[in-house]
Amino acid sequence: MAATGVDVATARAAAAGGREKRDYVRRIFSEIAPRYDLLNHVLSLNVDRLWRRAAVRALGIERNPAGTYLDLCAGTLDLAKAIAGNKAFRGRMLAVDFAEPMLRAGQRKLAGVAGGPVAADALQLPAADGTVAGAAVAFGIRNVADLDACAAEVLRVLEPRGRFIVLEFSTPRSPFIGSLYGFYFRRILPLVGGIVSGHPTAYRYLPESVAHFPEGGELAKRLRLAGFERVEWRPLTFGIAALHVAQKGAARG
Repeated sequence: MAATGVDVATARAAAAGGREKRDYVRRIFSEIAPRYDLLNHVLSLNVDRLWRRAAVRALGIERNPAGTYLDLCAGTLDLAKAIAGNKAFRGRMLAVDFAEPMLRAGQRKLAGVAGGPVAADALQLPAADGTVAGAAVAFGIRNVADLDACAAEVLRVLEPRGRFIVLEFSTPRSPFIGSLYGFYFRRILPLVGGIVSGHPTAYRYLPESVAHFPEGGELAKRLRLAGFERVEWRPLTFGIAALHVAQKGAARG
């Protein structure tokens, strides 16, 4: 299905943020939910599985195995499944996304796990203050309408010393890798994604959203400004993705 100039312009405008972004993101991800898993693994050549494993290791579940863990912008629950499948995990899984069809498409992945998927906005998390042992988001935080408000909301629900893991696409620093990746990301991926998903703009929105998202040190700075401590980050797979680790401070009393 070919994208029109109006479709592409809408994707670009949505990537820039605000209410338009919120409505657009919920709509497109609801529409592509049935083929989302297939496209994720095909378009990433299955490397996304390795990235999620790295995110789960960084979460440090062994520090509180029986706690409640949050998968933010959970989509079809691949990250939630990876967290619940960790050998140390024996707690409760809370998987939050405001595109309910995405959650329904992946709900079988948490069969038998305490907790489960909840349709809710990342800016209004369904958890009380200081009740979440750890939180993680994989390729979803760039889709929230307000990054800083989202970070503050995650900080609110985390327990003292709870970790927040952010796995997100990035831009390779190597000119050679960057040019190859840029061609694939802006030319091949939108074409294949549009054909397989049947959606004209969903996979054109992806590179636009990455282009508007703060990377590396800038995202680390934003997390620190939100109140997180011990913020670190590292590139993955030649800089195609980045893994950020942030921690809530100790309780004061």
